[in-house]
Amino acid sequence: MDKEKPETKNDALQRINSGETLISDGATGTFLQQNGLEPGGDPEEFNATRPDVVKKMAREYFESGSDLVLTNSFGGTKYRQGHYGFGDRVTEFNKLAAEHAKSQAADDKFVFGSVGPTGEFLQPLGTVSEDEMYEAFKVQIVALETGGADGVVIETMTAMEEASLAIRAAKENTRLTVAATMTFDKGPRGYFTMMGITPEQAAVGLGESGADIVGTNCGNGIDNMIEIAQRMRESTALPLLVHSNAGIPGMEKGEILYPESPDFMAERFLRLKEVGVNIIGGCCGTGPSHIKALAKVLGKG
Repeated sequence: MDKEKPETKNDALQRINSGETLISDGATGTFLQQNGLEPGGDPEEFNATRPDVVKKMAREYFESGSDLVLTNSFGGTKYRQGHYGFGDRVTEFNKLAAEHAKSQAADDKFVFGSVGPTGEFLQPLGTVSEDEMYEAFKVQIVALETGGADGVVIETMTAMEEASLAIRAAKENTRLTVAATMTFDKGPRGYFTMMGITPEQAAVGLGESGADIVGTNCGNGIDNMIEIAQRMRESTALPLLVHSNAGIPGMEKGEILYPESPDFMAERFLRLKEVGVNIIGGCCGTGPSHIKALAKVLGKG
């Protein structure tokens, strides 16, 4: 792009470079399910039909201490929305997602657009071409910027090729700050994404693809996330973002429960800071109470 990113007094990278640890938010899906989203329902459609809930979510996270809140747009590509019959409303849903979160943000707070995997495989493993996937990410991310997002978090990625296409779509078509995170599973040989990427490879590869911020989210409780963060920090000088699950979920009386309480995670959130993580938040199973505990332990509460 030939447009230069404008200088603003409220730039997340400037805040990080000044030595500040930014607090992100907690889970989106968990919050929406607790506020009326039916099992199997479309979270992004809530941006059009339940704006009150989406705004409430952003407001509660900001009030709990978040410096940065993600938009309700994780499944916001035409591929994900196509499963619900809303493939033609992608621009609308993403723009609304950013507008709703931004409406709750004070001048010194940030809104980053959530961009999740398409759920598709690139050719020849799948049927989608690189150009098609790039275009899908472009449409989503441009809409998020139009709605007022300050940046994007390309998250829960397992394939470097898909993550790289999303990063490139953001960098070539917007002026947004770009974070990118991958999700790892622990096996006998260590941590890998489903497509075989290690934390070290992710830290380097996401940076080489153009991400301003790299990291990990989902899939693990906070003790594993500390270990993954250490490996990523040793592999890159870029800012690091970590969104940890509240442990691995179990079932009790037909309900999904996450075992890690705000108090349990709080002490370990501090360990993430000590490892050198610059943006810390929660993923599945975490809520405003976890963010409040994080803000308190970081001295921001």
